[in-house]
Amino acid sequence: MAKQPKMITCKNCGKEIPENLKLCPSCGTKNKKPFFKQWWFWLIVVVLVLGIAGGSQSNSPADQSPSLTTSQSEINADSSSNQESMTVSSDADLSSKENDDSINESVPTEYRSALKKAKTYSDMMHMSKAKIYDQLVSEYGEKFSLEAADYAMAHLKVDWNQNALEKAKTYSNTMNMSQAAILDQLTSEYGEQFTQEEAQYAMDHLEADWNQNALESAKVYQDTMNMSPAAIYDQLVSDYGGKFTPEQAQYAIGHLN
Repeated sequence: MAKQPKMITCKNCGKEIPENLKLCPSCGTKNKKPFFKQWWFWLIVVVLVLGIAGGSQSNSPADQSPSLTTSQSEINADSSSNQESMTVSSDADLSSKENDDSINESVPTEYRSALKKAKTYSDMMHMSKAKIYDQLVSEYGEKFSLEAADYAMAHLKVDWNQNALEKAKTYSNTMNMSQAAILDQLTSEYGEQFTQEEAQYAMDHLEADWNQNALESAKVYQDTMNMSPAAIYDQLVSDYGGKFTPEQAQYAIGHLN
């Protein structure tokens, strides 16, 4: 029968863990022995005892007090410094864990892979939370388990408002879409699947020349589809077309060559 490992309490989250683990499976904090179990602590104690014993043979009781006080102060300072160092180290470990969850070896590989894939979709494509999740679990996408996808989304740290804004910039700069069309695309369940609040943030912070967008769209209709000015105007303002305002559409028609 295998020998059961000795259990200790994690100094950060308070959960019981095997003594021989380097990291706490729950919070990722490094498992360090208390300072009073470190070899250097007992070395200081031995040196102190020998110093006191030697001093008692050559000094009077009055002379011993300053030496004892100084040594005790040094121990207290060392202990305080060590505890402070342990706290800073723990904070650094937790911060590192937030930036790279892969250091927690107790997390299944599939979970860590799902998190890395989710970060890629967010950083490179500025996708919404809902769309990233769908991509992770889709049989036509990444095919991760629901548990792995749930873990990824729970640990993914993203400014979704900023993602919505970056996606809106793409629609404006590369497709010359109208304000209304971009808003619909951002919130559509068949589009980007951002929340209404995230999409509204994007539109409030998007800097675009909507007249120029209408003109560029009109040029595409004219050059590639040989449409008449009247037909182009209708297409620009249509709810099933460009969704530009009448003023924006009229600006476009007035500036076509």
